[in-house]
Amino acid sequence: MVSSSGCEWVLLSYRIPREPSTPRIAVWRRLKRLGVAQLGDGLVALPRDARTQEQLEWVAEQVHEAEGSATLWVAAATSARQERDLIGELVQARTAEYAALIARAVELETANDVPVREVRSLRRELREVERRDFFPPVEREQARRAAQRLAVRAGLVQERVR
Repeated sequence: MVSSSGCEWVLLSYRIPREPSTPRIAVWRRLKRLGVAQLGDGLVALPRDARTQEQLEWVAEQVHEAEGSATLWVAAATSARQERDLIGELVQARTAEYAALIARAVELETANDVPVREVRSLRRELREVERRDFFPPVEREQARRAAQRLAVRAGLVQERVR
C-alpha cells in the first residue's frame, strides 16, 4: 500500500570503484549538494519531480563515467511511517543547515562593520540550502529574515516597508 501522502521518490542505487578515489568523492559531494536522503550504502533518495530526477540522472551518468554502476528507480514508501521518517531525515538536515546560517548571521550582526563579502557569502549559502529544501522547516524563514537584516545593515538592499 502506498503511503497516504502519495509522495513519489526518485532513488539512485550506485557503486563506484574505490580507486581512484577522486570520482567517488566527486559523486559524494554532488549528492551532498543535492541534499539527498541516505537510505543505505550506495542508495539515496529525493522527492520526485522533473528537476530532482534529472539531477540524479546526471549523477548516474557521472557514476558510469567512473566505471561504476548506477540505476534510477521511482518509488513510494509502503507506509506513512516510512515516509515520515524519510521526510524527517531531510527536514532535520536542512534545519541544521539553517541553524548554522542563523548563528553565523547573529555573529556577523554583532560586528560594528558588517563585511559585505561575508553577507554575500551567507546569502549565497542560504540560496543553496533553499534549493535542496523540499520540506521547509520554520528555520527557513528565520534564516531568510536574518540574512535580510544583514543585507540591510551592509547596504546591499533597502529595508522592506511592512
